[in-house]
Amino acid sequence: MRGLIRSIRRSIRHRGPQLRTGLRWKLSAAIALVGALVAIALSLVVHNAARVSMLDNARELANERLQIGQRNYELYGRANFPDVKVNDPRLPPALRVRVDAGRRATDVIDHGGAPDIWAAVQAKDGRVLSLHGTFPNRSSDVLKDLDQALVIGSIAVVLGGSALGVLIGGQLSRRLRKAAAAANQVAQGEPDVRVREAIGGVVRDETDDLARAVDAMADALQQRLEAERRVTADIAHELRTPVTGLLTAAELLPPGRPTELVLDRAKAMRTLVEDVLEVARLDSASERAELQDIMLGEFVARRVAAKDPAIEVRVVHESEVTTDPRRLERVLFNLLANAARHGEPPIEVTVEGRVIRVRDHGPGFPEKLLSEGPSRFRTGSEDRAGQGHGLGLTIAAGQARVLGARLTFRNVRSAGAPEHIRAEGAVAVLWLPEHAPTATGSYPMLPGPTQASR
Repeated sequence: MRGLIRSIRRSIRHRGPQLRTGLRWKLSAAIALVGALVAIALSLVVHNAARVSMLDNARELANERLQIGQRNYELYGRANFPDVKVNDPRLPPALRVRVDAGRRATDVIDHGGAPDIWAAVQAKDGRVLSLHGTFPNRSSDVLKDLDQALVIGSIAVVLGGSALGVLIGGQLSRRLRKAAAAANQVAQGEPDVRVREAIGGVVRDETDDLARAVDAMADALQQRLEAERRVTADIAHELRTPVTGLLTAAELLPPGRPTELVLDRAKAMRTLVEDVLEVARLDSASERAELQDIMLGEFVARRVAAKDPAIEVRVVHESEVTTDPRRLERVLFNLLANAARHGEPPIEVTVEGRVIRVRDHGPGFPEKLLSEGPSRFRTGSEDRAGQGHGLGLTIAAGQARVLGARLTFRNVRSAGAPEHIRAEGAVAVLWLPEHAPTATGSYPMLPGPTQASR
């Protein structure tokens, strides 16, 4: 499961830099955009409707005044009503055509400024009476006030929609962040965490469906991993007895090269069975550290000297730590065995405070494994022809998690050297915690981008 999570993270990293925006801002921008479009559309409709209505009123008023002027003209034989003229040469041709057809007509001429209002009618003597005026200033002022009110209303709608989007998006984004945090806790090995409980809330929406799906997936993966771990542990446990009998029988064989080969393979099989059982126990997260107070530098120097006196141990700064000596020794010996098997001498061990560094001068860790971290049954040899089974650093990382420590790996290169140039050595660093792990055990820590195994 951790390997799958690391692969997902690595694929996301390889996509390159991406623009990241919060859900609340996306939702706010969408609501603001829709609100702006609706406000603009409604403003245009209202503006045009008000303008058309005002122009219609102006035309009706001009027509009523022209009727009064027509009655006065027919009574007194002359145009004595204000603004009414006889056979005005400025009369628009289109309007004259309609009047000549015997109809009363009005027209609006818009030339970019205040529109002109025309009304015309044919008198009984055949002359054309016309009235010319402009759009009333009062109506223009009312229209301007209306446009101003529409602009203010549109801005208010956009701001209100943005605020509403931020509020709604913030609620949804908060739930999603809680879900992501809970999912990360599950990925880090906390099986009791449930995404649905983490997000809380009374309202049921798609976020709850996602949380339940993630919880179901985590439960299914946990059950599958637990089943695989049990099968592995059962197989290794069942193999322990026949392998022990095989080793005992091999020791009774007469001395010779065939006996040595059988003993060597039997011992390798026994080591493999013990390592598989240890990995299964570590995966079950049931291991607990038996804590003691030790002087770290003295402890490491004594254990390394007993393992291989040729390995140099340098204590830069001595410190007292509370840890499990047996598990710490297991981690240290696995790192030394890994350096001896895959690296080149000299092997150096440095203790500085709570930090232990194991360095060799070999070709370094494979780049693929540096990015993915320790993995069982995977060694530094691509064709699987190398020594070992790839369990050494897996066990070391598992024991480090029980200790609450962090185990990292990196290659040593000259300053400015490109990645394809051979490394000048490999360094494994064990960071012991400042505080001892609790009685309930410690949870695994996900490896960083420089962790790997060989």
